[in-house]
Amino acid sequence: MTPHDSGFGPDLVEVFGPKHEDGGPELIQLLTPEGERVHHPEFDMDFSAEQLRGFYRDMALVRRVDVEATALQRHGELGIWAQLLGQEAAQIGAGRAIRPNDYVFPTYREHGVAWCRGVDPLHLISLFRGVDHGGWNPKDHNFNLYTIVIGAQTLHAVGYAMGMQRDGVVGTGDPERDACVLAHFGDGASSQGDVNESFIFAASYNAPVVFFCQNNQWAISEPIERQSRIPLYQRALGFGFPGVRVDGNDVLATYAVTQAALQRARDGQGPTFIEAYTYRMGAHTTTDDPTRYRLSTDVESWKLKDPIARLEVYLKRNGYAGDDFFADIAAEADAIGHTLREGTKAMPDPKPLDIFDRVYSEITPELAAQRDGFTAYLESFEGAVH
Repeated sequence: MTPHDSGFGPDLVEVFGPKHEDGGPELIQLLTPEGERVHHPEFDMDFSAEQLRGFYRDMALVRRVDVEATALQRHGELGIWAQLLGQEAAQIGAGRAIRPNDYVFPTYREHGVAWCRGVDPLHLISLFRGVDHGGWNPKDHNFNLYTIVIGAQTLHAVGYAMGMQRDGVVGTGDPERDACVLAHFGDGASSQGDVNESFIFAASYNAPVVFFCQNNQWAISEPIERQSRIPLYQRALGFGFPGVRVDGNDVLATYAVTQAALQRARDGQGPTFIEAYTYRMGAHTTTDDPTRYRLSTDVESWKLKDPIARLEVYLKRNGYAGDDFFADIAAEADAIGHTLREGTKAMPDPKPLDIFDRVYSEITPELAAQRDGFTAYLESFEGAVH
């Protein structure tokens, strides 16, 4: 399954197609909010019924992970949780476009991409529970640990992509060898210096990296119109590489656009900026109260564009999935919910002194002094265990 055209010619930053209700005339879409299949001259693709059902399963199960984790935080089992509610299509579309040799640099919200890379959701939850710094080995999944510092992962991504160039795994023409990097960040991070510096390095070195921005309209409490006077994807032109805006609630379009951009990077044609135009249905994190700064009418309007609901309508309308399929997915979601609840509560607390073992490969004198001082402090408590 390949795009009919790569879509990344010199006219990419020009306006495409008919005017859309939101996202502007340049919004690339293959599945409307009403579940109608539409076509695009640059990014059209053919999808099998099996692939469509796979997209639905991914989104439905990832939403259940998100809902369960939110509930666990509300019950005091997690310190915090970063919700992805409403952004499932953007993450699954991008995540399923990645090849095994590609490498991903996430923020702290890419639970759907982590799912696509085979990361156990309990390993995500352990980070937010505070028992480790991320329970997965990045080498096992080609999926880096979550990055809490806003935008820092884009510099890491470009550096890793430049390393791929020097390792000779870019532009060889061998699909089993060629690889690239996918870097995720949000619309708020696009205002960070790190992100803009990463654009400069990527353009200067023609690095094989795709910048994937989930524009969910809000940088915590700051709306997108206060962050940029132009659509975010158009910023790429100023740095010298193509940008494109896709309907981030359309898993089909997101997959098609991301696949084309990743292939462009693997072929040695350099970076691409993808703006996935979506909406954060929940809070920024579970410590946030979005009712203080946004209108409930906006949320209700975006509920009509729900990424899972539109694909469900399409599957049912075209006979690609029946009641048994949806019942099986619901049962699988219930099983995942149970596993997450029980697994979270069973996580052992870390030993206080373990933190000193994971700073440097060899402990420094300064760190050793800190460890010894903390050890003495712990031993001052009766029955201390460390």
